[in-house]
Amino acid sequence: MKNFFCFILFSILLSGCAPAPQTAILTPKPSVKAQPTTLPTATAKAQKTQASGASPSPTNQPHPTYTAETWKEAPIIPSQISASALEIYRRGQALGNNPHRFIKVGDCDATPTWFLGDFDLGTRYYSLGKYQSLQVTIDYFQGSFSRESVAVKRGFNAAAVLSPMWADRSQCQKGETPLDCEIRINNPSFALILLGTNDIHNPEQFEPNLRKILEQFITKGIVPVLSTKADNAEGDYQMNLTIARLAQEYDLPLWNYWKAVQNLPKQGLQEDNIHLTFAPNVFDNPANLQAAWPWRNLTALQMLELMRQSVAP
Repeated sequence: MKNFFCFILFSILLSGCAPAPQTAILTPKPSVKAQPTTLPTATAKAQKTQASGASPSPTNQPHPTYTAETWKEAPIIPSQISASALEIYRRGQALGNNPHRFIKVGDCDATPTWFLGDFDLGTRYYSLGKYQSLQVTIDYFQGSFSRESVAVKRGFNAAAVLSPMWADRSQCQKGETPLDCEIRINNPSFALILLGTNDIHNPEQFEPNLRKILEQFITKGIVPVLSTKADNAEGDYQMNLTIARLAQEYDLPLWNYWKAVQNLPKQGLQEDNIHLTFAPNVFDNPANLQAAWPWRNLTALQMLELMRQSVAP
């Protein structure tokens, strides 16, 4: 009961997302020279592996464990996905998962109004600039960008995603969690997990709940992509460290979004040090690239491109 009230209180305090403008973009005026280091378009030389019916357990491959400092050096986009992730994908294809579908799991910052939705609306709403190659990935996953995921909601934390209490009763079956429901409805091959900000009042439950989410995806043959968050609401980056360590432990793709915003003004955060600064998805306008949202959407596309190239070169 205590955890329940903490969740409600924290949702009210931290999770308010004002509506983002969703209008056709203006012609870019590239008058600002400063911008973060250009990110490379993801390319992948996928490792080959034989089907082995892997269980949803951490990989046994030896590797160094991320520390409170070393996770910050993880690449924004990995150079390739692991053999373990490819095996998850192949098992999912045998189960009938749709290779052209991904889902989002998170709070209000994962809703299509803010996150990726423009890429289902047509090129009046975005400009790729020198990242034109990403259009292939946009076309490949068409329909997933603007989907209103039932595993995304204002105030969601890892516990809420796993609780039938928070399922959308108009779409979900009796006893389904938001995660169960979204998987059933959308039948995806990939999942973007954007959690952590709303978990800081119950931090000891974040890791076990995130493990449950990962293991459910792995069992169903859905490749989970773990994203670090830009904020440090907890004060010691513990949530990001947990996210990075679990990605490493389960040999899953890590999208280190935190690193992508470190060169931005105020590290891409608004005055509350939680919400991201906004600009339209015009990637050939340096002024827009001083805000965090274009970088979140751009790097998400690059991660999705890595997934697509790995499984469908």
